[in-house]
Formats: sequence, C-alpha cells, structure tokens
Amino acid sequence: MPELTPKISVIISTYNAEAWLEKVLWGYAQQTFKAFEVVIADDGSGPDTKSLINRLTPLMPFSITHVWQPDAGFQKTKILNKALLQCQSDYVVMSDGDCIPRADFLAVHFHHRQKGYFLSGGYFKLPMVLSKAIDRKSIDSQDCFYLAWLRKRGLSFSIKNLKLSAQGIWAHLLNRITPTTPSWNGHNASGWKADILAINGFDERMQYGGEDRELGERLFNYGIRSKQIRYSAICVHLEHARGYVNAEAIAKNKAIRQITAQGVIRTPYGIEKEN
Repeated sequence: MPELTPKISVIISTYNAEAWLEKVLWGYAQQTFKAFEVVIADDGSGPDTKSLINRLTPLMPFSITHVWQPDAGFQKTKILNKALLQCQSDYVVMSDGDCIPRADFLAVHFHHRQKGYFLSGGYFKLPMVLSKAIDRKSIDSQDCFYLAWLRKRGLSFSIKNLKLSAQGIWAHLLNRITPTTPSWNGHNASGWKADILAINGFDERMQYGGEDRELGERLFNYGIRSKQIRYSAICVHLEHARGYVNAEAIAKNKAIRQITAQGVIRTPYGIEKEN
C-alpha cells in the first residue's frame, strides 16, 4: 500500500498519449524510492486516458491523482498549477508523460534535494523505433536503460550515450563539467513546493516554448540556486509529434522571459490571479 504521507509528489503532464503514459507509469512502479505519489496533469485528454488511469491505479504501488481540464489548446501551464495544488508532499518532481524514469530516478532527486536549491535533470532522447520497442518487460527488467539492449535495436553511437553509461563518480564529474546550464526543465526537475508557490507557480499566459525555463528564472530571482543532475537522474524520452509548436506563441514567451529577466519574482498570472 502507498504511504499515507509521501515524501515526493511527482507531477506528470500528459495529453492524449495513452501508450506512452502507460510505459511511464510502469517505470514509476519500478522505483527503488517508494515514498511518493503521482499527480497526473492532464491538459484535456479524451476518455481513453481516464480509462487507462482507472485500469492502472489498482496495480500501482503508489497513489495516483488525476487532475484534468477541458481541451482548450496547449494550456500546460494552467494544468501544472492545478496539479501543484493537489500535491501532498513538500517536495515536487516534475516530468512528462513521455519520459520513462530509471529505477533510481526518484532516489537521486530525493538524495540531492537541498533547501535553497532546485534540481535540473535532462533526458535521453529515443527515436520512434526504439520508443515503440520498449514494453513492460524491458521496463521491469530495466533493459531499456542499457546501451547494449538499445544498440541491438538500432541505437546509434553518440557522445550523448554517456547519459546512460555514466555511473557513480563519473556521473558526478559529468554533472560538474557539463556546459549545459542547470535550468528548470519540465521533463526532469524538482524543487520545494513552498518555493514554487512563493513565485505563484507557472505564468499561465505562456504556451509551448520556454514556459518551464521561465519558472526557473523566477526561482533564481527569488534567490533559489540550481544543481545539475542530468547524468544522475535518468529518464528516456519517447518520440512523438509536436503539433502544438507555434512560432507566434514562442515569440510571446520570449517577450515574457525578457521581462522576467529584469527581476520578476512573482507572476500576477499564476496560481493566484492578481488585478
């Protein structure tokens, strides 16, 4: 049975991607860290997603809360704010319904959490052929996180493969020397719920394109620093179409971020609406 008081609340965003979401939930079923809940932030999926969640909930060793809003286009920031308010823990991990976590994913987030910081992870992006090849058996066995299994099914050689092969001191070293800025990444980031509430959550004016980074930028303005865990907290990203990409929305988001860069901490367009 799930613990009554979770030590981590995991927010998973989704939209009409039942096959991928099921794989992700089986990934969380394999976590070595057990004291967590899952809150699914559903940005308007049809009834098939609800049916999937109803079917899987009794099979999972953690509780699931399904937070849904009607489909009104890409409104991820709004559903994430709603999901945040449903979190029972004081520490929140955010990821997506197309990112399968390795068994130590939550253990890494829990181990590295620290007051005054948020954690910045990444993902290992898979092509469609491998995204489809992963099944419950390869998730339960964790084979889908091993390079040998992936190479046998067509994975190309790349320096990026270090994300999966690095372990222990090597992962720690790569976290320290990577030139990638430790920003808030919606597919793999975590922080204290109180800090996110203090900046009023996500700016709900924002659509796809930097909406997660903007949250992190306001956390920086609030005085929160970040730690890099991209080579330690591992998840594999399943390929999918991106029909929600909109050049106009991306330009609007950039304009908002330019204002945020001037020192904005609390957005008036977040969880609490301010006149």
